[in-house]
Amino acid sequence: MNSVWAYVGIYLCSVFVASLSQILLKTAANRHYPTRIKEYMNRYVIAGYGLLFISTILTMLALKKVPLSWANVIESAGYFFVFIMGYLILKERFSKRKVLGILVIFAGIAVFLL
Repeated sequence: MNSVWAYVGIYLCSVFVASLSQILLKTAANRHYPTRIKEYMNRYVIAGYGLLFISTILTMLALKKVPLSWANVIESAGYFFVFIMGYLILKERFSKRKVLGILVIFAGIAVFLL
């Protein structure tokens, strides 16, 4: 059972890396570029898709041991990661709806864990 928790940790790292990838891609989307090629071939987009690839590899590795019934619950942590990174990195504001949504996600995780 201890090895399962190590793979859960790998899966959480995968979700975090995917969330970071989303932040990088949104950063790239919020900028203006002089040409179409620079819009898609810049450091944010390349790093974002590179991290997404790494996340996919980590997810495949983790799913060798993590039960599939846990996968959706672990993936839902990504919403929390993006919420926090959006606030810290992109300076997005918390709305009441966003906070309520995160609380509902945490309630769902708590119900699953119980």
